[in-house]
Amino acid sequence: MSQSMTVTIAEPEFPDAKMHLIRPKQPAVARVVETRLCTKAGKKAAGIVRHIALDVSGSAIAGNFLVGQSFGVLPPGRDEMDKPHALRLYSIASPSFGEDGSGNVVATTVKRTIGEREPETGDEEPDKHELFLGVASNYLCNLNIGDEVKITGPQGKRFLLPIDTSAHDYIFLATGTGIAPFRGMLMELLEGPAGAVRSQIHLIMGCAFTTDLLYDDWLRDLAAKHRNFHYHTAISREMSSPPGAGRDGCRGEYCHHVFARHFAQGFAPLFECGRALIYICGILGMQFGVYQEIARTSAADLYLTIHDDLKSRDPASWSIEDMKRKVHPARRLMVEVY
Repeated sequence: MSQSMTVTIAEPEFPDAKMHLIRPKQPAVARVVETRLCTKAGKKAAGIVRHIALDVSGSAIAGNFLVGQSFGVLPPGRDEMDKPHALRLYSIASPSFGEDGSGNVVATTVKRTIGEREPETGDEEPDKHELFLGVASNYLCNLNIGDEVKITGPQGKRFLLPIDTSAHDYIFLATGTGIAPFRGMLMELLEGPAGAVRSQIHLIMGCAFTTDLLYDDWLRDLAAKHRNFHYHTAISREMSSPPGAGRDGCRGEYCHHVFARHFAQGFAPLFECGRALIYICGILGMQFGVYQEIARTSAADLYLTIHDDLKSRDPASWSIEDMKRKVHPARRLMVEVY
């Protein structure tokens, strides 16, 4: 990666997001207007992920959310301690003008949580392994069109597009349902009422298998329609591709591998002119490999706050613990991991 970049800073300004308009003690009622699988039709994926759209018209959230925010869902019923099920947050997968163009329909991307229980404390049975079903995720995925849902929100004021979207270029990195906010952002940037921005936009989508790619057909169509949108995939449990990528014969790639592979021709110019904003959303831990790649560039200070102890060391030598304690996102890097 280049070590001699001349960076002109285009400082981003972000909107003031409205928050907590609907509180858990007085939730609003939304209605399901769409539910569908968002993996490829006819392909059996490792996980079950649904695109779910809710009509929120008449509630305080209608027309008052921004792409990149989240909303809360209150699943019915009580837990094993006889307490109401806890609020769960879901990323908004819609642009700020909603699925309907008027901010009255909000979508999200939900993966069914199905697994085996594991002991969480030392006094639990060590062999505990009965089936565990995610409460809120399976509740939402089981809903049919017309069903009612109790919602709260919106929440979030950091993971937002800038006020002047045309003043910046964008690098989005997602794993799994972390694609949700980027679906909305791409719609806002490329399919909004004002027309498509001319900014360069890159999306790196990571998952285990190609059958797990979410919104893949739509993303490919979007890339074919807009020359300034570049769609990359990082498949971790299949052989790497394309041929000549430098990792031929390896057991797949993660998002930071694709970031590094495309840096010289795709991303370096965006760093050099100072227009690039980077957004990372998905599984906890995916950010660390990206941090190491960014730290190798001369523009690292625009994206990361790095403790002096690490600045003199090769980023490849940084441990996850080092990065948890001593590397943090700066103003031009937005991170939402879970």
